[in-house]
Amino acid sequence: MLISTTLAQALNTQIGNEFGASLQYYAIGAHFHRIHLAQLAKLFFKQADEEREHAQKLLHYVVETGGELRLPAVKEPVHTFASAEEALQAALNWEVEVTRQIKRLMDLAASESDYLAQNFLQWFVDEQLEEVTKMTRLLGVVRMAGERNLLSVEAYLVHGG
Repeated sequence: MLISTTLAQALNTQIGNEFGASLQYYAIGAHFHRIHLAQLAKLFFKQADEEREHAQKLLHYVVETGGELRLPAVKEPVHTFASAEEALQAALNWEVEVTRQIKRLMDLAASESDYLAQNFLQWFVDEQLEEVTKMTRLLGVVRMAGERNLLSVEAYLVHGG
């Protein structure tokens, strides 16, 4: 076995967190779809798919290294938001929390001198920088536009924002 029981358990927890993020982003996407903000909906549906892929990547790592896969229950996501800003703030908060979770996994791998896991987890470290930056930027754009001008956010996203 190429993975400790402790690290396998921690990765199983993270798999649940990533599936939870996926569900939360589907819920945010559906919220934006309901209020006719197609580009924001599309962005969050894509984010949801990416989070699911992250869970699958972790899942395959646990299995391939001989760890025991134990998928945790995932809590129901928040479905309603008072504003676009609230939805974006929730997404940013989630990404900041996932960044902390990945850091803890990296710390655990380092404490076990598990260089395979550290190498594997580095991709997630890099990904989190991208995700936090993306959500921070988008939240800033929504704040600048204001709730009454969300169509300008839609235009921003159409043009590659």
